[in-house]
Amino acid sequence: MDSSLNGALKRAKRKHILKTVIISVIVVLILIPILYKTGNFFAVKSSARLHEQLFLHNEIAEPNIQIDSQVISNSSMFGGNIITNRSKNINGYVVQWSTLTSSYDWFSTRIDHNELIPGFYWSDTGFYEYDKQTKNKVATFYHPGIQEYHDGVQNELQEVSQMENHVTEVAISFDQPYTLKEIQAKIPDNLNIVWLYMTSQIVDESNGPMGMPVYGFAPFNSPEEAYDNFIDAIEKYDVNGNNEAIQKFLDSNKNKQFDEVKILGVMLTGQTQNFRALEGQDFIRGASVGATAEIVPYIKPEK
Repeated sequence: MDSSLNGALKRAKRKHILKTVIISVIVVLILIPILYKTGNFFAVKSSARLHEQLFLHNEIAEPNIQIDSQVISNSSMFGGNIITNRSKNINGYVVQWSTLTSSYDWFSTRIDHNELIPGFYWSDTGFYEYDKQTKNKVATFYHPGIQEYHDGVQNELQEVSQMENHVTEVAISFDQPYTLKEIQAKIPDNLNIVWLYMTSQIVDESNGPMGMPVYGFAPFNSPEEAYDNFIDAIEKYDVNGNNEAIQKFLDSNKNKQFDEVKILGVMLTGQTQNFRALEGQDFIRGASVGATAEIVPYIKPEK
């Protein structure tokens, strides 16, 4: 009797274990695709948000920098990377710029700010900012509200205009804000106005560079339409109203027509000798050279 009971108990135990295993396998088989679809849903949502953030930042805060391609890399249901390949157009010459490797997961996105912020070269002979990957010099804008910069306000027009057989970009900072119409009257026709410097944070730059972004836009095709797009973009960029420079700019200019809006500086591109006409002009507070390229016979400059 006891042996029969023990046998029955063992068989019942085996059946229970088998039933539990079968149920567990079924549950896992059901949960795996659900988990996969859920993970992909959040990952795709985050990657789309990061794509939008990268394009938006490029539109308003990357002077004369264009995105050549932006693709997802190392993607999984948990997240991945977005690789942003960038370049500059220097009067018809495409110059390589740093590549961004940004990341995302289910609930967060991380833009590659390490590469967005330039490197600094500082020695007894001088100071300049450079792109960390390409080592090209970065052009610097000077805010009219910042009186003292650690290395002074530079004007490199004389040096760049003496270069032969090159194209270059130069960040021109004005002595005071001007309208686009006033600026166009001052800039020679053989130079390209490729970016308008509208605003940036006023900070203490006397002890060293603060690496603060500048905000503006490319005035291609219709400057008025480009300005309207810029207003929409910076509102979206600072939707929470935390950026003091952007909010002050919006308060002062949002309801103005573009021909009334004052501009702090411009990025110009052109052949180096064409910058000679700007030497000694009193409306220029500072002029900082950026990327350059040597002219070759098989690529014709735009101007």
